[in-house]
Amino acid sequence: MSWPNISDIVGQACDGVTTARQNVEKSLQIIEEKNPDYNAVVSVCKERALERADYIDSLVKQGKNPGRLAGVTFIAKDNYLVFGSETTASSNMLKGFSAPYQSTAVERLEAEGAICVAKANMDAFAHGGSTENSDFGVTKNPFDSTKVAGGSSGGSAASVALGMVPFALGTDTGGSIRQPASYCGVVGLKPTYGLVSRSGVVAMASSTDVLGPITNNIDDCSIVLDVMSGKDPLDSTSVERDKEAYSILDLGLSGKKIGVISEYFTEGLDSTVRSEVEKTIEILRAKGADIVDIKIPSLPLALAVYYVIVPAELSSNLSRHDGQRYQYSDSTARNLDESYELSRSKGFGAEAKRRIMIGTHVLSSGYYDAYYKKAQTVRTKLINEFNEAFGSVDFLVGPVAPTTAFKIGELVNDPLQMYLMDVMTVAANLVGIPAISIPCGKANGMPVGFQIMTKQKNDRALLAISKSLELELTK
Repeated sequence: MSWPNISDIVGQACDGVTTARQNVEKSLQIIEEKNPDYNAVVSVCKERALERADYIDSLVKQGKNPGRLAGVTFIAKDNYLVFGSETTASSNMLKGFSAPYQSTAVERLEAEGAICVAKANMDAFAHGGSTENSDFGVTKNPFDSTKVAGGSSGGSAASVALGMVPFALGTDTGGSIRQPASYCGVVGLKPTYGLVSRSGVVAMASSTDVLGPITNNIDDCSIVLDVMSGKDPLDSTSVERDKEAYSILDLGLSGKKIGVISEYFTEGLDSTVRSEVEKTIEILRAKGADIVDIKIPSLPLALAVYYVIVPAELSSNLSRHDGQRYQYSDSTARNLDESYELSRSKGFGAEAKRRIMIGTHVLSSGYYDAYYKKAQTVRTKLINEFNEAFGSVDFLVGPVAPTTAFKIGELVNDPLQMYLMDVMTVAANLVGIPAISIPCGKANGMPVGFQIMTKQKNDRALLAISKSLELELTK
């Protein structure tokens, strides 16, 4: 029960070949059939989705414009505020919370006729790379149910790979769109920092959080970004979008200057993953791209920098979850201090507590200069080194992750090894550049993602080269 391209779905809905209601019913049926086996979805928005579908169908019948995404169903990661369903960030701390408003991204999609049918499973508060930290159970990989779907947007990536919807929304703080997209064999885009408004999305680390689409192909990715992107008065960090549509792509690989990141091809890279990535680089070379090796000296420090800065920011962001307002509150507490202590100790999972403690430590008196300030200094150095690299090449390429999807439970008791799975994705977040994962083959039967990065606000060119490569990879 696969889906046509988004443009075809819209065309069929506008021409009366199908209806928005039929699309919603199809998505809900696939979710009902497949979710028990894979746990990609934590809740559905059935009533509201059907109401929205009927409204869009009525616009079509009246001859009015139903929007660029008319009748296209999608699933939002469970940290997006959405009407018609709880928003829990897959954490018991927010269980039962119904949003009083919607995220800007969802509002923009709905304004163009898209319909949210469900919320996707994720690592609780987006803390993790396997969805094993979800308080509602792990999401299983569509290609092998004994393996993880990745994280933290594992449910979003799996839902697209399983055909539940044509696209899903994820968030990427250190690779949480690209890594699960790689593991599940779909396209995952992390746009330039600020290109998609963060308003109405549960915050993890405010200086690296980015919202983006997960799709089956680049065309679908482009049109979803086109609708979601742009300045938002509700998010002071949001930036202006391209005046030209992201969905109008200038194709071609000949003459493109592409840098292969040397630091990503080290001992830790699985040989079968390396083989698929190198084959893809050779396709680029054969089609006329100018391929050179690029060194980014501070790149080996990126993971350490990330795991100082991000826990610091999330420890601050999570301080609002204190059991006093809209989240879990322990009813046995005898006073305010005890309420804070019991609510947070029971509401937060082990990984959230681990990161809160790390973040509080690196910001504490006596350690701020030694850890947080030094990490920010190296972050600036990374930004300068990436800018220097983009002075000589148009794009940087490499693997998305050092391995394919690993076994469920394999790394759950080894947080350091789990953190190392982010080694090839965190740098793009630290420097704020756009990056994408596109399927480039399989290793031992599991999908492998190919990562492409470019300079800030060059998202259109990133999508264009990705489309050109996709055409070659799918021949």
